[in-house]
Amino acid sequence: MYEFVSGPFALISFAIFFIGIIARIVWYVKGLDWQLDRVAYSEKLDGGITGAARSLFHWLLPFNRTTANHPVFMAVTYLFHICLIITPIFLVAHVVLIEESWNISWFTISDKLADYMTLAVIAAGIFFLIRRIVEPNVRFLTTAWDYIVLGIAIAPFITGYIAYHQWMDYKFWLIVHILSGEIMLITIPFTKLSHFVLFFCSRIQIGMDYGIKRGGARGRGIAW
Repeated sequence: MYEFVSGPFALISFAIFFIGIIARIVWYVKGLDWQLDRVAYSEKLDGGITGAARSLFHWLLPFNRTTANHPVFMAVTYLFHICLIITPIFLVAHVVLIEESWNISWFTISDKLADYMTLAVIAAGIFFLIRRIVEPNVRFLTTAWDYIVLGIAIAPFITGYIAYHQWMDYKFWLIVHILSGEIMLITIPFTKLSHFVLFFCSRIQIGMDYGIKRGGARGRGIAW
């Protein structure tokens, strides 16, 4: 089982992830009404690029005018996303596996730091779960699939933490950890988890739209 999930199934999951993400980006771009806006975009491209950059910069900050009313939620959300992305990419064990498989590598973070970041992801996931249950407005909009997606996102961290500390059967939890990570990769292009890339697409598009059509800085109240 280990040989399968760490070999063929890993390649399949990465292929589905990358092809799926590329397809989502292509569909997003094709869905824009470029024909309607071709004159504005061709004549004022510089303003659009500036608007896109301002929009991205504004929304990548942990706090801004838009999120000022929800500081705790935004702080947890920001920490969650940072740790969710950095931990698996720069974890020593993951980088070593990639180097052994594809002969490429990059710098890593310490196991201790990865441990803390893993706990941060788990804690944030619990926070989001409780928020969906106890906050009426959020609970009203929550479906069973939202809980499943949240579980898919944090499962690799829970199983990885258990496997790393060898609390129980190490081989079993290692397999479950790898499998849960591959399930997350496969589901990203087809679920709300795809927002990690579509966020950039939408912010660039909205920023360009306001930068071109509303004179750049004059539209900052809405675009950024």
